[in-house]
Amino acid sequence: MKVAVVGATGMVGKVMLQVLEERDFPLTELLPVASEQSVGNTVVFKGEDIAIVSMQQAIDSNCDIALFSAGGDISLEFAPKFAEKGTTVIDNSSAWRMHADKKLVIPEINADVLSAEDKIIANPNCSTIQLLMVLNPLHKKYGIKRVVVSTYQSVTGTGKKAVEQLNAEMTGQKAEMVYPYPIHKNALPQCDVFDDSGYTKEELKLIRETTKIMRDPSIAVTATAVRVPVQGGHSESVNIELDQAFDLSDVRSLLSQAPGVSLQDNPDTCTYPMPIYAEGKDDVFVGRLRRDLSRPNTLNLWIVADNLRKGAATNTVQIAEYVHKNILQPKLA
Repeated sequence: MKVAVVGATGMVGKVMLQVLEERDFPLTELLPVASEQSVGNTVVFKGEDIAIVSMQQAIDSNCDIALFSAGGDISLEFAPKFAEKGTTVIDNSSAWRMHADKKLVIPEINADVLSAEDKIIANPNCSTIQLLMVLNPLHKKYGIKRVVVSTYQSVTGTGKKAVEQLNAEMTGQKAEMVYPYPIHKNALPQCDVFDDSGYTKEELKLIRETTKIMRDPSIAVTATAVRVPVQGGHSESVNIELDQAFDLSDVRSLLSQAPGVSLQDNPDTCTYPMPIYAEGKDDVFVGRLRRDLSRPNTLNLWIVADNLRKGAATNTVQIAEYVHKNILQPKLA
């Protein structure tokens, strides 16, 4: 089982290596891939120094699985070259998500769509993943009419230079401005670029990816995405209009039993999800459950998750685990 990690020295790539190690993914050979300048340097995996290889070396190695986290342009150029060699590519960028012939997967929700013919598989947007981990069990039981989501997103979602900007501003130093304004002591109602509709790409990802993954175009979604000076994870305020009446105790029970979801909801003890406690964890945390007093059959809640883990690296590795167990192993047998 040869596994390439493309973008192994980036923020998500480093977490991918960590998650592969933590989950003891059954690889026999790891090929970390980074820029040409990094070739020959090493990454540490399971206590060993592993040499970084070039993209072409990884392609020529006929890997079983390649995990991509190197940006959309790299994915568009090189994912097909891996796929032509028979490698299953799991891509963390937005490059392939809305292609009609590419599967967009959260394993707890729709891994059943995958087959041996799927050689390029898309990992959803980080904010979409944590949202749908909570929406899916609700939709199965009650049906969802409409979702209004406002996100409060960590600077780690933008990348290393955004973290450097925040840290520099916190200490009164100058740094490269990744955002159009300071992020320290601020909140920017812009994640990614605007399109002609006035929505940002991040907001449109939440809208479009939801209907694709849930396989239900009738779910109406609207979103506002906000960047906040946090490093540990993304938060979301969500208003959900359901098709059926619900009992709050039943909703709590349902979410507490949902795989990968952790319920933190006790106003008496001020218990609710926060990014400071979600950082480094794989679960999606949900709390602040309450009825919307202005509309029938409508629920308010608050969702938090580490965007580098379940929002990116962990979900990618979980897809790889599914592919290994349900597609590659049976094929070899």
